[in-house]
Formats: sequence, structure tokens, C-alpha cells
Amino acid sequence: MKFQIVTLGCKVNAYESEMMKEKLLKARYVYDEENPDIVILNTCSVTNVADQKSKKLARHYRRENPDSLLVICGCSSENNHQAYEEVDPQILLGNNKKSEIVKLLEDYFKSHENYQFFANTRALSFEDMQIEKFTTHTRAFVKIEDGCDNFCSYCVIPYVRGSIRHKDFDTVLKEVETLVKNGHQEIVFTGIHTGSYKSSNGKDLTDLIHEVSKFEGLKRIRISSIEITELKEKFMKELKENPKICDHLHIPLQAGSDEILKKMSRKYTIDEYKKNLEQIRLIRPNISITTDIIVGFPGETREMFLKTLKIASMLDFSKIHVFPYSVREKTAASLMPNQVSSEEKHHRSKELTALSKGLEKKYAEKFLNQELEVLIEKSGEESIGTTSNYLKVKINENIPNNTLVTVKIVSYDGFCLHGTRILTQV
Repeated sequence: MKFQIVTLGCKVNAYESEMMKEKLLKARYVYDEENPDIVILNTCSVTNVADQKSKKLARHYRRENPDSLLVICGCSSENNHQAYEEVDPQILLGNNKKSEIVKLLEDYFKSHENYQFFANTRALSFEDMQIEKFTTHTRAFVKIEDGCDNFCSYCVIPYVRGSIRHKDFDTVLKEVETLVKNGHQEIVFTGIHTGSYKSSNGKDLTDLIHEVSKFEGLKRIRISSIEITELKEKFMKELKENPKICDHLHIPLQAGSDEILKKMSRKYTIDEYKKNLEQIRLIRPNISITTDIIVGFPGETREMFLKTLKIASMLDFSKIHVFPYSVREKTAASLMPNQVSSEEKHHRSKELTALSKGLEKKYAEKFLNQELEVLIEKSGEESIGTTSNYLKVKINENIPNNTLVTVKIVSYDGFCLHGTRILTQV
């Protein structure tokens, strides 16, 4: 039987979709996007736009594949499962039981009765998942954590992902070891709140990074995202001493105003954020620091936004992911006064995106005429790969995927770097 998986949203969703795909392939299902008997839609609810896209795709796949068995799961269905009942999927889940996908399908084929499951609680245990090989990326994502207890005032994710819980330390080591044996040279630790990782044996994210670094075939360790408050002395020491940690950290800022950060229920001030960044750059002067910023949060004045522009420029990010504030039901921010108009949010998004483009150019051009190590992720007449500091590089040569090559950077086109491979002299 043939199946297709459609994934929206974050690296956690990508990991969970890959896990479902691997389980189905082992059960002798066949992956086929052209004419699937089963369509699995893994939804996202991080913003209203993500919710709308998820719902639109649910309707699309029901309409275009009327005879297919439709499975809907993920954050959006967890957040508003009534909206997905209207599409009449045979299997409707939230964020639990994804690891049981084979059994759920087999049970349906026996009973032909529609199935729904929603945990309806934040008190969840970690749903054990492992992957042997990541088929959709050269980089292998490894989910080590789920859930969030921060309750930022704008965010619905704690309500749809439950409380913080973590994968067993030794289980992570075994999973990474298997991925490395199967050819992956870079792994990406990911979770809803990745930096909170603490196993039952007391080991934290830094301990995990230190241990997996011992695997000889592993060349790079990347962290999907980490909070500025989690960059403690122990992590800084590991960053200084461990060359396998990628020269890139994604550290959400969210706003350049202490007043807005407080309303957001963030746990730091601009000054604290700035000081930690300075410490990181003393250790890794050329590190890429990317961030998230929300514009148009309730109560954000024009003056506050201009301060965000100034702070973002001063902090010299290499890329800013810009999000217009999205009203999410259940959250504290949805009830706050002084909501910013859609028109103003759009205008501020354009201004901040323009700043990001300038910062991206400034950072990328620092590496012109330098030699960088590139991991090839897409081969063809023109191969594309990623550097340790998360820059995309094109090479006018057909180089096999998952090959690490040294490249001399010759130009930047506004989107990615271009370079020529440096051949090692024997």
C-alpha cells in the first residue's frame, strides 16, 4: 500500500514525520507522492497563518484524494480538532500516538471505523521515538525534548505540546551512533524547548553534546534553537573547547524593548541578552547568530519598534526571522489592550526584513575569498551545501550528497554564496 506524508512547521514535526515514514517503510508500505492510498498530514499551529495553511491542505488532500485514507495529526489538529472533523479524516490525532502509526492503520483496515485521540492534558510522558536514517535531509534531526513550560504570553505551543519532558540520555547516544554509522556527518538536536534538556540521570544538553562528540564519524553538532538564558558557563566552556559544535546559534530575541519583553513573559532583559552575545563572540568571533523577532505585539508603539530596529542592527545578527504578531486564542496576549493593526504589522515586518537582508549580506560578504568547509546537500550540475555557520554555498560542479568539501568563496548573489572546490593535493 502506498503512502505520502505532508509536513508543516518546525524541525520537531520534520523528525516525527521521518519517524512515521521509517516505521511504515519497515512495515512494507511504499512511499509514493503521485498516487497515495494513504495521506498523512502533520500540521502546525505556531501562527494563525500556519493554522490556516494546515486547514487548507487538509481540505485540498480530501478533495484531490477522495479515495485515500486521510490521517491528520500535529499541533493544529491538537489546538482545534473540531475544524478537522469537518474534513472527515479516517484517523485524527493531536501530538500523541504518532509512533503508533502502523498499528493505527492496521486497526482501521480491520474495523473500518474512524479513530480519534487527544490526550487533553499537559502531564505527558515522552513518547519514545528513534530514527535510523534521515531520508529527507543530509543533516539528521534528533528530537531530544518535547513540550514547553515557559508560557510566553503570545504562544499557544505549551497548550498543544504539553509540559517539558526529555528523551533518555543513553537512548539519544544510541540513536546518534546509529545515524552516524548510517552515514550522517551532521546531527541537529531539536525539541520544542531544546535547551531545557535534562535526562533522568541529571545530564543536560552540554553533557549530551560532549558525549556524542566522541563518535568519530560525526563532524558537526547543531542546535536547532536555544534561549539566551540557557547559555551558562558550562555551555560556553564546551563551545570554546569543542570544534564539532557548529559555528551557528539560533537565539530568539523576540523584541528590542524591555517593556515588550516583560509583556511577552520572556525571562531576560536586552542588556542580559547583549552581554551573553558578547561572551559568545569572544569565544567564536565569526559565529553566525540568527534570531526570531515578533513585530506588532500588543502595546508596541512606533518608538518601541524603532528601538527594536536599532537593537537588532547593533547586535549584528546574520539573519532575522520576522513574525508579525498573531493573535492566538487561550494566550494572555490575545486579551491585551492596544492591539496593533494588520497594516502597521505588515509595514513593520517589511522594515525589519529589509534590515535582515542588509545584515545577511554584511555577514556573508565577510567570507569572500576565504575557504569554508561545505557539506553537500543537493547535487547536480550545480551542487548546493551548507557551512558550519549555516551559509548556503553553490558550487558549479556535480558533487555527491553528504560530501564534505573545502570551497573557496568567490561571490555572493544576495541569497547564497558561490565558490569553487579546493582539491586536496596528494
